Amino acid sequence: MSRIGKLAIEIPKSVKVDFTKPLLTVKGPNGSLSRSIMPLVTLNISESSLEVVRNNDETAARSAHGLTRTLINNMVIGVTKGFQTDLEINGVGYRAEVKGKDLVLSLGYSHPVVYQIPEGISIDVDKMTKLSVKGFDKELVGQTAAKIRSFREPEPYKGKGVKYSDETIVRKAGKTGKK
Repeated sequence: MSRIGKLAIEIPKSVKVDFTKPLLTVKGPNGSLSRSIMPLVTLNISESSLEVVRNNDETAARSAHGLTRTLINNMVIGVTKGFQTDLEINGVGYRAEVKGKDLVLSLGYSHPVVYQIPEGISIDVDKMTKLSVKGFDKELVGQTAAKIRSFREPEPYKGKGVKYSDETIVRKAGKTGKK
């Protein structure tokens, strides 16, 4: 039995869960999320909890069990609390600013990098070098943060670039002169 899959998901009073096969819709104060549920698992929905049960013990069903439970739990957390990923920009002259629905990044290129902020995502810029990517869809928040990081990944010699706030950059020693 899956350790994660067998745990019940607590549904707060402010969240409404609607399941019409194969689509599960979760509505809450932050928004609404929908996801198609695999036919390998079934959902037992009660007033305050939701339980994911697999139909058989085949390998594919066992794999889908914990995954489906985690995806549904992330939907419930997203529509109630939301998710946030923090990024830091390191480098002389590197900065970011939000202009309307665009994020404008100066990352040492000959031109500014303009990134259109996806629907459902908000980006806060603090001191032009710290970004907070916020939203209610965990997958979209992570994908947006990864896309922003990919514009200038941190390099190992000076540590310049865009990195996650909890990421550590393994530094390398530079060239040494001949003696």
